[in-house]
Amino acid sequence: MATNPHAMTSDDHIVGSIDSTAASDEYVIADISADGAWLSMQADDAPTLLAWR
Repeated sequence: MATNPHAMTSDDHIVGSIDSTAASDEYVIADISADGAWLSMQADDAPTLLAWR
């Protein structure tokens, strides 16, 4: 049975942060409950996200 790859469970832990170096600021989004599940982009290129209520 296929599962929804976008579905979240109570065990998922998604975080976002700015990783600053001397060269640039990177916006990083990561699922810290899964190895290798992250992405990053230049902070200036990151889209504005709406908050969930």
